[in-house]
Amino acid sequence: MDGEVTAEQARRILDMLTAGGAIEDINTPLALRLIPLALELEDATLADRLLAHAKANAADEVEEGWATFEQLKMEEASIDALSELTAKAELIDSGAPLAAAIAHHVALLHMSNEDYEEAQMFASRSLRLRERHDDKNGIVYGLALLEALAKKQHNHETALVHGSRRIELLMGMNDDEGQMEAMADMGHSQATLGQFDAAKDLYTQSLELAVALEDLSGQLVARWGLADIAEIEEDYETAMLQLSDCLHAFINAGLPTPIAVRQRIEALTNFKNPSKKE
Repeated sequence: MDGEVTAEQARRILDMLTAGGAIEDINTPLALRLIPLALELEDATLADRLLAHAKANAADEVEEGWATFEQLKMEEASIDALSELTAKAELIDSGAPLAAAIAHHVALLHMSNEDYEEAQMFASRSLRLRERHDDKNGIVYGLALLEALAKKQHNHETALVHGSRRIELLMGMNDDEGQMEAMADMGHSQATLGQFDAAKDLYTQSLELAVALEDLSGQLVARWGLADIAEIEEDYETAMLQLSDCLHAFINAGLPTPIAVRQRIEALTNFKNPSKKE
């Protein structure tokens, strides 16, 4: 959380890089990286300027492709238009990373439309391109997407296969935050299959990493999962302990506790002590 940039800081960064004629000194990759920041600050005019600059100053076909990809996203272009760009990118020399990124995006769009077979096809296509170039970060993203798609289709055994490989890669990369998220995801699949001991082990490892990283969202996910399992096993004391520890973590950080946590604690309290309901 310490690495987050405030809106004011982001505005200053954008102004420093783009005010006056400064924008002429930035290259296409930097201009494209600044567009999401401008959009987040609701500065559509600057985003359009950055896109026009990126397209006009593209050094080669690959940079032109990245600029076109950004344009299509900003225009909320059709899936067909993005799919066509994927095919074109694969034909460009050194265009595989671009093609992989577009295919991944297309897969996400199909998933949002609940068209899981098409989503899986594009996600697999993206993963193959990333594997060909040993793009470990990209492979991790691809596996996470395939894992999510498998869950959407209630194929948790396949989700476990993708999740196991994802965790193995993240361990090799020493990516603690990635491991935290991946272990929680895999814990959910194990719990869904009724493998509660394995699920508890994964959630516990995820929680340990979340505590070490001081990641409250990660702690919430892991403790919520552990509380779920505890309730299934009718171990209500452990469930309450996990939820209470989650609540106190937010309080100690000076942040509001998610309403869902408070509601669940109240519901569990009423369940354990029905005579004390108000």
